[in-house]
Amino acid sequence: MSTQSLGWTPFFTLVHKEILRFIKVVGQTVLSPIVNSTLYLLIFGVSLGGQIQMSNGFTYLAFLIPGLVMMAALNNAYQNSSSSIIGSKFHGDLQDLRTVPISGQEIVWAMSFAGLVRGSLVGFLTFLVGQAFYFYTESQLITIAHPGLLAFFICVGTFSFAMLGIAVGFYATGFEKINAIGSFILLPLMYLGGVFFSLQNLHPVWQMISKANPLFYFINGIRYSFLGVSDIPIETAAVVSIFSLIVMLTIATRCVRHGSYARW
Repeated sequence: MSTQSLGWTPFFTLVHKEILRFIKVVGQTVLSPIVNSTLYLLIFGVSLGGQIQMSNGFTYLAFLIPGLVMMAALNNAYQNSSSSIIGSKFHGDLQDLRTVPISGQEIVWAMSFAGLVRGSLVGFLTFLVGQAFYFYTESQLITIAHPGLLAFFICVGTFSFAMLGIAVGFYATGFEKINAIGSFILLPLMYLGGVFFSLQNLHPVWQMISKANPLFYFINGIRYSFLGVSDIPIETAAVVSIFSLIVMLTIATRCVRHGSYARW
């Protein structure tokens, strides 16, 4: 049976399968990241935030919340697709995708959409926790300045990192390599992408280094969406984010077509 005759059925079936996969272990995939975000908010935002003065008129806690939302969304989108592929390799069922009438592009977008769902869910719950802390300390809630831009950067960011996870999953030979890339490459990039600090507080050399980090543009885009302030023009953040998505889509599609499906 051809892909055309089945229509969108294989695509939505794969999306449904990937979403159910992380829901079955919701304690590990959703609740655990929320605990981490809560600790960040409690230690940095509440305990130390009162001692940090921001030049943009916002409290440090308000500055911190958007960055943590984006960091949680990106990290979980990456973890969802990469762990799915490497887990399927381990169990030997990844090769089933070769027998299903579904194109490489559909595989990429289906798995990326599941990453979007998980990343957005964790990001939203992180925002709710941040709102609770902000209301406790400031007796008011954070209002979202640009909801449309918020949706844009969440979608582009989670799609990009889910596609990155697909690429890493196809070429990794074990869970340890997935964890190593997340711990030694992606996590430092997130921390140095402006989650905890403003570009204005850095030495000019470190400012240049930060601007070479693509995560810097995702995080500043989400911060502008929440607060209406950013270290860079929002147009620049949007252009770099779209470019990153195109690059990740190209890499992920190539990996699906030419990567290893074999069990290890």
